[in-house]
Amino acid sequence: MKHRIVVLGAGYAGAYVAGNLARRLSPADTEITVVNAEPDFVERLRLHQLAAGQEIEAQKLADVFAGTGIRLRLARVTAVDPERQVVAVAVADADGGGDGELGYDTLVYALGSHVADCGVPGVAEYAFHVTARPAALRLRERLNSLDSLDRRGEGGRVLVVGDGLTGIETATEFAESRPGLSVALIARGELGARLSAGARSHLRQACDRLGITVLEHTSVEAVQATRVLCADGTALASDATVWTAGFAVNPIAAASGLEVTENGQIVVDDTMRSVSHPNIYAAGDSAYAIGDNGRPLPMSCASAGSTGRQATDAIVARLTGRKIVTSKLDYPGNHISLGRRDGILQMVDDEAQAKPKYVGGRKAARIKSGILQISLWGISHPTFGLPKRKRRLATAPDASAEKALA
Repeated sequence: MKHRIVVLGAGYAGAYVAGNLARRLSPADTEITVVNAEPDFVERLRLHQLAAGQEIEAQKLADVFAGTGIRLRLARVTAVDPERQVVAVAVADADGGGDGELGYDTLVYALGSHVADCGVPGVAEYAFHVTARPAALRLRERLNSLDSLDRRGEGGRVLVVGDGLTGIETATEFAESRPGLSVALIARGELGARLSAGARSHLRQACDRLGITVLEHTSVEAVQATRVLCADGTALASDATVWTAGFAVNPIAAASGLEVTENGQIVVDDTMRSVSHPNIYAAGDSAYAIGDNGRPLPMSCASAGSTGRQATDAIVARLTGRKIVTSKLDYPGNHISLGRRDGILQMVDDEAQAKPKYVGGRKAARIKSGILQISLWGISHPTFGLPKRKRRLATAPDASAEKALA
């Protein structure tokens, strides 16, 4: 009987793991299934561009996995039962399968993260976000409707709440792509507080150049249909409020009984294996992984890559009876786009503090664009460099053998 590997989620982490497992393990011994709710691979790092009105082509997962032997199940994950080793899914997929269960021998949990309302009333009802393709398209429709106001000379007011990387990129993209809009960025503290002094200055200059109003040290207490209420009693008028102030992971892991952190991330060892359930691995935003500096890796595309590589290496090693090698888990820095022609490349030290030097301007924008292109190419070509001989599974990859290899 083949060893069943089920990968939950086909974002940056899940698609990478699935494709590389298919490259390295023999199909004679393994069966790989990817479960994803949407038929497309979503470039989440470019969803603010999509919302701004730019055309971002969606790669079909069926095309991405074509020729790999990977089975794609278009369904929504509703539960994981680690004791029975099954995943419950809902919504019919293209091949006629509907609600039901998928059994697994090895599970890769990579369901990622989504927008979090942080307990603020009205976020779910009235705010837009850019953490999913349908949400970005809805926001684009709203901005299109605001363009008609601009043509009548009334203008359109957009409030971006949250000054993390997503908020900064969203505000600058909107201001550059749609100069008729009035864009404001609400920061809970100082704008770009985690950047170096030079990078903060560059960011402020970019906001000034693009006409973005920056409201620092401002807390939002409620979002309403046409305004945002702040903690100091101020009411800010808004035709479209974009919420980027927080992200949360899917609660399924916590509900399944896996050991998780307070925010629901799966606690893993240095091989990305769940500390409570050894046949479950986590990668990307779903994993609570400790980096080489002793700090948890942040939710990011970079972390998806490093945790995905480590999970893949560990799974292949354990299943084929080879020595498990742990790779470097670091977070070198942040790549921030400020529209299409400007950006900031901010490296950090071993303590995750910003280094004094940074790269800004067109050079930083080109670097960020190159990173996105490389990431997409890697996901879209999982069979590139396909080994002529894939690894066969060990005859008996039992617990005692794993201890000897670890």
